[in-house]
Amino acid sequence: MNSYRRSTTDSDHDFVVYPNLAEQLMVRDVNQLWVADITDVRLLREFVYLAVVLDAFSRRAVGWALGRSLQTSLPLAALESAIHSRQPRAGLVHHSDRGSQYASKDYVERLESVGAVLSMIRAGRPWENGRCESFLKTLKQEEIDARPYHSLEELEQHIAEFIEQIYNRVRLHSALGYQSPAEVENRLVQPGTVPAWLPAGLSLRRHEEVPVLGQPPEGQP
Repeated sequence: MNSYRRSTTDSDHDFVVYPNLAEQLMVRDVNQLWVADITDVRLLREFVYLAVVLDAFSRRAVGWALGRSLQTSLPLAALESAIHSRQPRAGLVHHSDRGSQYASKDYVERLESVGAVLSMIRAGRPWENGRCESFLKTLKQEEIDARPYHSLEELEQHIAEFIEQIYNRVRLHSALGYQSPAEVENRLVQPGTVPAWLPAGLSLRRHEEVPVLGQPPEGQP
């Protein structure tokens, strides 16, 4: 496979950039913290792009979308998939890089419509989204780089099988005590095993109330 990669993050934009809330969040249940990212995938004759959303507690891939464009519609499709499958409660923290797709009006407003708050990595610190980075590395090493793909449709079929049948259900994670994401979540529904759920960031300001970086909040010098 050609090692050349394409940049998927455009941080040079005029949208609001949100502070990193994830690093201070104690995650004790599903749907408290979602992490999201986009990566490129090289086919034989073109590049395509994969957007994913993971639950940080169980490491489960809860939404994903594959496409030929880096427009906001791609990660938004992954987000819609995650919202549809998980039905998160208000207080969910959504963590991502500072790219224009995640900071865009459409993406922010969709998150706010379900009561979610935004969190983003700081400039030049990609490791602050390490859970997603780790997932994408695993996906590429164990599935994407293992064979050549001729078309987006072929790739989509194999990614769906890997995520739904292997990664989520049977692949063991050292960070989860050598359990799969599905096993971790199944344990939560057993009597007496559900941890106390604390909504994260309910008092944080909405999109219209967040100051642009470099400008002090209203009332401050």
